[in-house]
Amino acid sequence: MPASVSLLLLLFSALVLSRSSSLRLCEPVNETISAEKEECPTCLLIQTSICSGSCPTKDPVFKSALSTVQQHVCTYKDLRFATVTLPDCPPGVDPHFTFPLALSCECSLCRMESSDCTIQSVGPSDCMSGELAIQNY
Repeated sequence: MPASVSLLLLLFSALVLSRSSSLRLCEPVNETISAEKEECPTCLLIQTSICSGSCPTKDPVFKSALSTVQQHVCTYKDLRFATVTLPDCPPGVDPHFTFPLALSCECSLCRMESSDCTIQSVGPSDCMSGELAIQNY
């Protein structure tokens, strides 16, 4: 094999390996989310851990109405919940906001009780009202 072909194969292999290693696997990552309620005038930005990253997936070549395709997403494996108190809520409004903290993550089917399974949702740190401060959890 000529040296130039060997060099091209080596460079192509290096490119493929560098691309595959740049894909982040499913794992907990730090993220800023917004905590707010319609009745309360202030939005808190909270730094927490969420599940993020890529999962192996496949798309069948032959699709049929009888077959189901189940895609795996990066979602919570173990989590705990934390609660913050929103400031300036009027009397009679529950000022507590509860959110999940990712302890570990896995590639599995999306569970609506702990994950946002929509195609595109509002950004996690988008506040509808005025912002206050960032809290770490």
